[in-house]
Amino acid sequence: MEDFNFHFPYRVGVADINYGGHVANSAVLNFFQDARIAFLAELGPFSEIDLGGCGVIMPEAHVYYRREMFLGDHLTVAIRVAEIKRSAFTLAYRIARDGELTAEGETPLVCYNYTTHKPCRMPEAFRTVLEAFSRR
Repeated sequence: MEDFNFHFPYRVGVADINYGGHVANSAVLNFFQDARIAFLAELGPFSEIDLGGCGVIMPEAHVYYRREMFLGDHLTVAIRVAEIKRSAFTLAYRIARDGELTAEGETPLVCYNYTTHKPCRMPEAFRTVLEAFSRR
C-alpha cells in the first residue's frame, strides 16, 4: 500500500458481521466512510458536510471484495487521492489485514451546496490542501 499515504486502523465489530459469519458487503462502505471522515479531519478543519463553504455528496461507490474479513480482525483502511477535478475528487481505498489485501474501491465525491441542493465548485482552500496531500 505504498501509494496510499493515509492509514486508518479499524477493528471488525459484531455489527459488521453478516449471517455468513464474515464482514457484510455493506459494512465495507462504512469502513471507507469512517476512514474518509478521519482523512478529511487530518487535512484540516474539514468534514463531509463542511469543506469550507460546501460539503460533498457521493454519486456512486465501487467496491471489490478480495478476501473474507472476520470478527475481531485488525484492519488498515488506506486512502489516496485518485483524481481532482474542478468540482469533484475521487478517493481510492485499500483494506488490508496483516498486509494481505481484503477489499479495495473508489468513491467519487462531488462538492455540494446543502443549502441550494446543487453541485458547486471546490473551495480553493480545500483544493490546496488536497493537492498538497496527493503529492506526498
